[in-house]
Amino acid sequence: MKKDDRSELSDLENLRDKIRLETLKMLGHMGYGHLGGSMSIVELLAVLYGKQMAIDPSNPNWIGRDRLVLSKGHAGPALYATLAVQGFFPQEWLLTLNEGGTHLPSHPDRLKIPGVDATTGSLGQGTSIAAGMATGLRLSDNDAYTYLIVGDGELNEGQCWEAFQYIAHNKLNRCIVVIDDNKKQLDGYTADILNPFDIQKKMESFGFITLKVKGDDLKAIDDALNFLKDQKNSAVAIVLDTIKAQGVPFFEKLEDNHSVKFGTANYQEELDKAITTLEEQVVKGGSHA
Repeated sequence: MKKDDRSELSDLENLRDKIRLETLKMLGHMGYGHLGGSMSIVELLAVLYGKQMAIDPSNPNWIGRDRLVLSKGHAGPALYATLAVQGFFPQEWLLTLNEGGTHLPSHPDRLKIPGVDATTGSLGQGTSIAAGMATGLRLSDNDAYTYLIVGDGELNEGQCWEAFQYIAHNKLNRCIVVIDDNKKQLDGYTADILNPFDIQKKMESFGFITLKVKGDDLKAIDDALNFLKDQKNSAVAIVLDTIKAQGVPFFEKLEDNHSVKFGTANYQEELDKAITTLEEQVVKGGSHA
């Protein structure tokens, strides 16, 4: 790996740690929240907002920006942490998550939050929104990308597959679909509730060029996005092989880690330990930036 590549990777690692840290602090302050699905997309968000996306935090509505649709809206805290760290709004807002009068409701709201392009939370609907955005951008000769993040449990919604069929038929190659395959949903394991079978093969059968990527590997995610951006005549997708509560070992092992309450001493102790570890990593990483 060349020196510039090492420096770039180090910057992405530091951004990843900041996003994970701020997300945990936010949820810890609130006392509960969607930890599992927020943690599993942290690396993806670090690569998108740290390198891949064309954005301008000082002008969130810039017409040339890339768009992001977080269809799995319950992972909003991770997106909020990313936007705050990247300068879209003050980090102090993070500790107002879901409070009365907040700018940051539990699920993304494009009318309240600078940098949020789509209001989401009703699962499945973000897929159609992203398809519409990508169509509109193409019709207006705007080369911006639309990134769509979908949960594996969310694929239970038929609307997802209608939108995928539309995206593939129209070869909307600048709508990059990323499926967070963290193997769990609200009620348990996806394989037990409604077996998704092989998601990569399903997407390929719908007409997508599809890569399966380790969800905690920043370089692999970056390389996959670069490859898919070179595909000019096909819909494209990534199946992100992740772990619910990724990057926080104690919570990774919890059976029920979709939404976590930190009231018990053990959970709070482990949360505090994770925050301390990440704070140390951020300081260390920042000293090499």
